[in-house]
Amino acid sequence: MFEKLANIFRVPELRTRVLFTLGLLAVYRVGGHIPTPGINADLLQQFFEQQRGSFLGFVDLFSGGQLKRLTIFALGIMPYITASIILQLLTVVYEPLAKLQKEGELGRKKITQWTRYLTVVLAALQSMGIAFTLQRGGGGVQFVNNPGWGFVTMTVITLTAGTTFIMWLGEQITERGIGNGMSLLIFAGIVVGLPRAVVDLGEKASTRAWGAFTVPAMALLVGVMIAVVAFIVFVERSEGRILVQYAKRVVGRRMMGGQSTYMPFRVNAGGVMPVIFASSILSAPLLLGNFLRNARGFSWLFDALRGGEPLYEFLYCIAIIFFAYFYVSIIFDPGRVADDMRRYGGFIPGIRPGNRTRDHINEILTRLTLVGALYLVVISLIPQWMIGGIHLNHLPWVFGSFFEKFPAWFTNGLGVNFYFGGTSLLIVVGVAMDTVNQVESQLIIRHYEDFTPKSGRIRERRW
Repeated sequence: MFEKLANIFRVPELRTRVLFTLGLLAVYRVGGHIPTPGINADLLQQFFEQQRGSFLGFVDLFSGGQLKRLTIFALGIMPYITASIILQLLTVVYEPLAKLQKEGELGRKKITQWTRYLTVVLAALQSMGIAFTLQRGGGGVQFVNNPGWGFVTMTVITLTAGTTFIMWLGEQITERGIGNGMSLLIFAGIVVGLPRAVVDLGEKASTRAWGAFTVPAMALLVGVMIAVVAFIVFVERSEGRILVQYAKRVVGRRMMGGQSTYMPFRVNAGGVMPVIFASSILSAPLLLGNFLRNARGFSWLFDALRGGEPLYEFLYCIAIIFFAYFYVSIIFDPGRVADDMRRYGGFIPGIRPGNRTRDHINEILTRLTLVGALYLVVISLIPQWMIGGIHLNHLPWVFGSFFEKFPAWFTNGLGVNFYFGGTSLLIVVGVAMDTVNQVESQLIIRHYEDFTPKSGRIRERRW
């Protein structure tokens, strides 16, 4: 393994990309220790410990704990993700934007530019909401040393500039580093909680926090985490294959074609993006609930949209499935693939070229996407149950009474403050695998051995 890691630094271009990526990630972590002026950081951190599951707590997950300290990077990359979702949705419903996307590199650059502008606007709005929320305080506690418009203005400028700088860091990593910059920034923000998580689990084991169930709970926790990570790796490397036959044809004096190949389709083509999109969309009700919590007629709705509540988890699952299909529809066009296949003399055995091929590919892609979406749902719900539980006993009518009879750990979870939540677990494993795959591809191109032994590769599923 050390020999394979050393191969990275034997390739000058790859070495430069890796060091550049690590350098920018270090800059991102340094910025996470620079506080925003005018905040009582100790009181704010205590408040976050008491208010887990709120909108601020959700954003804090993706900022690597920077929001509860209100550093200059407190908003993280969430405004950029939200802006990307809005622009991608508009490309489907707004025809001029769809035409612009089809114009190639020039159109994509224009959409990227609009995404940046929208990111700045969303960051300003979110930072303004955070500033007003902190000024109001909570439970009689004042988080701001000198409240007023001066503090609001300073907070908006600081947090918006921090988000803009993070967006620039992510784009630079994607262009000049290795891996997807935005995903790596989220990855870095999550994994910094690993030491704290290990210490927390050690304290629970030493104090027997779950009583007689402590030892079985620890064994269950470790076993489930290993099984979930192994399951993620297996599914992420799995793919469906369609056999494609190419007819023989004469090009000049040479005979071309007459061979068979496979068209691969990943089971989870969207990767971690459907989970990130779903989490980002569902953060909007949590933001509104933070301002309208005491509004008459709305409090029950926002309480039902908190993490762990049945309504929130149901909408979360629906959003993941929707964005899984939505993301695949953006990155893959069965009609174009069928036309290209027919143009080069290819066909699927037993399927007529043209519309029949398009429908066949679309049907297979639909089934694979459904499997991938359900996989994302399961992976997201298991850690949520382990951390805070899914409160099925809050269901109305007889359903809630039925789940009241179950043990407390079934509905309220194990209370594990582990840094791997449902979203974060998939992001960490998915981003790590994507980054390793990119490094492996660079090594293979230059005739170096990759990280994974040939005998250890997971076989793809064939159709």
